[in-house]
Amino acid sequence: LAQKYDPQRERELRAWIEGTTGRRIGDSFMDGLKDGVILCELINKLQPGSVQKVNEPVQNWHKLENIGNFLRAITRYGVKPHDIFEANDLFENTNHTQVQSTLIALASQAKTKGNNVTLGVKYAEKQQRRFQPEKLREGRNIIGLQMGTNKFASQQGMTAYGTRRHLYDPKLGTDQPLDQATISLQMGTNKGASQAGMTAPGTKRQIFEPALGMERCDTLTIGLQMGSNKGASQQGMTVYGLPRQVYDPKYC
Repeated sequence: LAQKYDPQRERELRAWIEGTTGRRIGDSFMDGLKDGVILCELINKLQPGSVQKVNEPVQNWHKLENIGNFLRAITRYGVKPHDIFEANDLFENTNHTQVQSTLIALASQAKTKGNNVTLGVKYAEKQQRRFQPEKLREGRNIIGLQMGTNKFASQQGMTAYGTRRHLYDPKLGTDQPLDQATISLQMGTNKGASQAGMTAPGTKRQIFEPALGMERCDTLTIGLQMGSNKGASQQGMTVYGLPRQVYDPKYC
């Protein structure tokens, strides 16, 4: 942190503070600001009445109170909280770089407010625009350029949803694609196709090959491999869904 301290900035800050307050800081810049008196007078010059009471630097708590009052005053003046140093950074000499950065931010804020300051930068002023509700509603009907544009867009040449579209490149010398109603040879052909001999969906069809000596199967006879329903009846069956009691006389 000490290596980031800029002596040239210190000379510029000294000239600005002494010229604004009319008081001499002393040979040591940070020691001259440590009691907080000159800092309080500086913010009172920039914005009168910022610090109501400036303590005489008799004891340490007087000095710390002056520094604290200065920090609160520059916060109200507009300096961002992340640019403001802690009281101990100045009083205990722990971070002079941050103190210098805060004073430069204060000079920039003073320049922004119209003070004659050659140090720091002028912050950009906020330019707030208010649009009428009618204008805001009209903007919803316009597609921004970031989204592209649908100007001159049409559905010309589009096929039905899900329909295959042929890719044709005249530079390759390929033939133009056939119309969508023609089935190409790569897909086979349905010429001469019919539904003759087809059964209902799901019906079992017997395969019979005369050359192999196979006989047509009898679909009315249940083979022994499948068991037999000979003598089967519905005697003793109850209505569908009713419970049936299991009874074994050996256990009763």
